[in-house]
Amino acid sequence: MSVKKEIIFAKPKGLTDKSMHYCPGCTHGVVHRLVAESLQELGILDKSIGIAPVGCSVFIYDYIDCDFQLAAHGRAPAVATGIKRCLPDRIVFTYQGDGDLASIGLAETVHAAARGENITIIFINNSIYGMTGGQMAPTSVVGQKTTTSPEGRTIEQAGYPIKVCEMLATLDAPCYIERVSTHSVQHILKAKKAIKKAFQNQVENKGYSIVEVLVSCPTNWYMTPQEALKFMNEEIIKVFPLGVFKDKVGGQL
Repeated sequence: MSVKKEIIFAKPKGLTDKSMHYCPGCTHGVVHRLVAESLQELGILDKSIGIAPVGCSVFIYDYIDCDFQLAAHGRAPAVATGIKRCLPDRIVFTYQGDGDLASIGLAETVHAAARGENITIIFINNSIYGMTGGQMAPTSVVGQKTTTSPEGRTIEQAGYPIKVCEMLATLDAPCYIERVSTHSVQHILKAKKAIKKAFQNQVENKGYSIVEVLVSCPTNWYMTPQEALKFMNEEIIKVFPLGVFKDKVGGQL
């Protein structure tokens, strides 16, 4: 008797066939999939323009099957603003790490949000500079050991980590701000829902949306992939609590 095979899980059409370069255990690839699925399910993949950052995800244009523009370090929101204003019918999004968005690009981040630009920001927070060797980032947590804080980040020397969602939520213009995580299947599903909503807001011309996604960096945290996910759950989320910080559409401010 022949058995009918049914495909229950497959690569989304929004992802290319190119193998990703990320380290084992890094959850950048998970977020790439969520972005690709969201664009595909909303029917906007062929009209989307992504802004590639400087950082680990600089090659995102090789992995998601839509148009991309590479921006100078930290300038992705400014580039996205220009493209969206010139091509208002396109869906424009940035995909940025914490060094790109919260350090050299913090001014662009704040002012694009303050203007309420109708763009979507996918903010990847792994609390470290991944591409350049594991230096302390604006989002490194207190006590975290990095190549530039080998004994752990201290408040006296480096201050507290920057909480981007909480900061942007004080502005009047942003439409939607949420922080999600990738440390478990349950949380990945919640992350997908948030990312899709952020794109849907732009489709409906509702304004600036940002989703901060906590991801792991086993290589620069000097951990196994399993240890990194545990560290995210037990330590990182204490500093960067998950949740919706602003949702004008949903009535939550």
